Amino acid sequence: MVREPLGEEAAVDLARMFKALSDPVRLRLLSLIASHEGGEACVCDLTGPFDVSQPTISHHLKVLREAGLVSSERRGTWVYYWVLPAALARLSALLQIPVATGGSR
Repeated sequence: MVREPLGEEAAVDLARMFKALSDPVRLRLLSLIASHEGGEACVCDLTGPFDVSQPTISHHLKVLREAGLVSSERRGTWVYYWVLPAALARLSALLQIPVATGGSR
């Protein structure tokens, strides 16, 4: 974003990610999944820390998945989620601001 302006498609994709992360429950879910042992978490592991119903957690996970931040796989009766490293790298790259040389703003 600093080196060159975002194109329309990239802006739409990134806005979807930021919108998904703007909800505190989703931000916490992403953090829980990323920090979970083995890098993935069963939906059964994600419901305890929240004061919301399991269907609400499932909705938030769907939003994160549709935003391209996590992926999932059904294993028997449970669904397992993991963070997509490329999505985090993309957000990180966008948020990195090069250190200015010379004057400051």
